[in-house]
Amino acid sequence: MITSRSRRWTAASVLALAVTTTVVSGPAAQAATGTDPVVQITLGKLVNDDKFPAALASVRGRDGRTSDYAAGVADVATKEKAPADGYVRIGSNTKSFTAVTVLQLVGEGKVKLDEPVETYLPGLLRGEGIDGRRITVRQLLQHTSGLPEYTDFLAKGILPFQHTYFQPRELLSMALAKKAAFAPGTKWQYTNTNYIVAGLLIEKVTGRPAIEEITRRTIDRIGLRHTSFPNVGDQDVPAPHAKGYHRDDPAKPMTDVTAFDPSQAWTAGQMISTPGDLNRFFTALLGGKLLKPEQLKQMRTTVDAPMLGAGAKYGLGLSSIKLTCGGTAWGHGGSIPGYYTTNAVTEDGRAAAIAVTHLPTSLPAHEHVEKALDTVLCTRL
Repeated sequence: MITSRSRRWTAASVLALAVTTTVVSGPAAQAATGTDPVVQITLGKLVNDDKFPAALASVRGRDGRTSDYAAGVADVATKEKAPADGYVRIGSNTKSFTAVTVLQLVGEGKVKLDEPVETYLPGLLRGEGIDGRRITVRQLLQHTSGLPEYTDFLAKGILPFQHTYFQPRELLSMALAKKAAFAPGTKWQYTNTNYIVAGLLIEKVTGRPAIEEITRRTIDRIGLRHTSFPNVGDQDVPAPHAKGYHRDDPAKPMTDVTAFDPSQAWTAGQMISTPGDLNRFFTALLGGKLLKPEQLKQMRTTVDAPMLGAGAKYGLGLSSIKLTCGGTAWGHGGSIPGYYTTNAVTEDGRAAAIAVTHLPTSLPAHEHVEKALDTVLCTRL
């Protein structure tokens, strides 16, 4: 059974598990290039049974052949079919891009994983139980720093902040106003604040904007034509895309949040991609095309991550899960208002990425999306 990964980029109560939802009803509209009936049926269930407006998937077999699938609608008003391999916001998959950039700096001798954050960002991390002299770069990337979560301000609702711009230091200040969650290195707890600090570290070490460095070092390096890190003020999702929807109140209609200021996520979750490009990124990463062998080894060195489900482990911006058909798959996944993605790559070259256009609002719906990833990967043995 695929592991539950509900604490990626999201406010504390975005996945309000007691909430019910009503979305588009009726048969799933298939608009796909793929022909595998198992994948098509799996996506159709997410639309028909779990009421996601749309579900997209890109699937790569060991032979390298890729197929794209879609079910549901791109627009709940017009009922236009969802585009196969359309653009989506990828939320916390951004963390993997950020971690790769930091690890490239490690490989260049500009950063040391076990050096205190204080070395690179002197005086930045100070607060109740918080001291940058005691937190290492590795602990940031592995979520073992003890830094408190800054996203709690979204717990009462996302919609009031749909078009609000946040500066990275503003996000960090929200976190530092609280006490440390635990002493550095004593436990694992997924916290978006870690990757805001990682973004600031990239900027300090390189002297360039994190957006620019991540784009140059990851997106451009392996030729991802459908992946981007939106710049300041860019609230749009490129075409073609299925619209993303959100509701703060389950009793009210869905709101179209496709136009959204993602600065509240920054280097923890701001990026846009397609399911196909996500597969290309993680396949290239695991294939050694982005990191030197030693840094890739460090990225894949994991600790137990119980928040992500039974048997889940977390490395440096990379998580591992066990498949029901045997073997381990590596990826990350992410959520941000309007979109939820789950994705992974296996050791033998299979890859799958699934995206839905509304955050799961019940525990069963969340589990069904994660199980869909396992189902799709296990059909490509």
